[in-house]
Amino acid sequence: MPNTLAYLMLMIWPLVCLILFRRLSLERAMIWSIVGGYLILPPLAKFDLPLVPEMDKFSIPNISAFVICVFVLQKKVAFWPQSAIARILTALFVLSVIPTVATNNDPLLFRVLPNSVSIPFIVGQLPALTARDLFSMLIGQIIVLLPFLMARQYLSTPAGLRDLVLALAIGGLVYAIPALIEIRLSPQINIWVYGFFQHSFTQMMRDGGFRPIVFLPHALWLALFLVMALVCAATLARTATGKSRTRWSMTTGFLAVVLLLSKSLASLAYGLVFTPAILLLSRKMLIRLSMLLALIAMSYPMLRNADVIPLERILEQARAIDPKREQSLAYRFDNENRLLERADEKPLFGWGGWGRNLLHNPESGKIETIPDGRWIIVFGSSGWVGYIAEMGMLAFPLLLLGWRMRTLPNARISPFVAPIAVILAATMADMLLNATLIPITWMCAGAILGYAERLKQPRQHAGSEPAYGDGPVIGRAGDPNGPEQGQRPLM
Repeated sequence: MPNTLAYLMLMIWPLVCLILFRRLSLERAMIWSIVGGYLILPPLAKFDLPLVPEMDKFSIPNISAFVICVFVLQKKVAFWPQSAIARILTALFVLSVIPTVATNNDPLLFRVLPNSVSIPFIVGQLPALTARDLFSMLIGQIIVLLPFLMARQYLSTPAGLRDLVLALAIGGLVYAIPALIEIRLSPQINIWVYGFFQHSFTQMMRDGGFRPIVFLPHALWLALFLVMALVCAATLARTATGKSRTRWSMTTGFLAVVLLLSKSLASLAYGLVFTPAILLLSRKMLIRLSMLLALIAMSYPMLRNADVIPLERILEQARAIDPKREQSLAYRFDNENRLLERADEKPLFGWGGWGRNLLHNPESGKIETIPDGRWIIVFGSSGWVGYIAEMGMLAFPLLLLGWRMRTLPNARISPFVAPIAVILAATMADMLLNATLIPITWMCAGAILGYAERLKQPRQHAGSEPAYGDGPVIGRAGDPNGPEQGQRPLM
């Protein structure tokens, strides 16, 4: 159970955010309110208030940053994007919970029929979805979108994107220290600080050593964050000059070593692929690579249903690496197949919450399936409509960016939008394996969408868009307190 400090940290985080907004620029305060909350606040600890979603390490920083930005600093945050497709996806993301609740207003009962009687006994049930659930789910969807909306508004300039890249690199560098401690001593820091361990300890043991977790939900979450930091550090090494380039190059190497020691095969693969890509490929090529990966991730359920994914071949490759990896993947695929059958019973709007999307023993009610990937969780609980809305909100910014940049020269694209695109695409790919959708992901998607919206059509922006070399971008062009030169604010 979380100790008093865990709940105290959740309670004081709004005050921490207020201090950040008072002392830092708007963009940096916004970033560190959300990134800092993700890295520092206790996992699992939450305040379960009536009629609203759970208040935890994800929702409290989102709400705090938004409330301070809008009501304390009197800054505008637009809800509707400029693009018609983005508006439709936004509305669908928020409002799709209405038909989900409307089609799940019956409880799921678990009955057992004893041998000596003909009347079954009801031994358990999952509740029906009600108007109370609808209100909570609507509020929850809006809370999830807050980092997306704020990032689209204020982190979509090259300076804002650079602040985001810098924050993720620094956050990874600082977080690598406790990670190394846990690699050496075993995952203990959350116990030392917050009085409990947040997951199964056996899952933190790998290849005769330990995988770090610190204050995150799972070691896989920490490994993916290290990938984000590694990509950002490599970007800063490429764009910096002089001694800064040397420092960021050393940071990139250090983070690569920590990622290797974290013993997460998927994240290590991301690092091995994307770090050289960041260092060698052009910005356009990186964005195109991100678009392709996002499209593959988004179409995965359709490919699974059509039996296009070569599961047996994937298992053979996993067996060649490690038989235990094959067993783990086979278990995941078996669960996905069973959960897909469950989802097919309500394909449009899904089963909703309360674990209704899972398979339960019909007599005992015991859960018989464990969903790992974010895609199967959303697909089962929200159906095709909810899945298309969520994955569309993440993929569309990449597609719009790719469309808007197609005729731009490479030098007119910010060097800091490409790594954010890579991070977003890598997370979407990882969501096929794990439920690693976090507020940082939504921030990246919003920043990319806002940047893409700022890019004007070639005929309109010719000669007005600033060029970005490989050197560092310091501050905004033009008025340091206003929007980018040649660009208009997103209101």
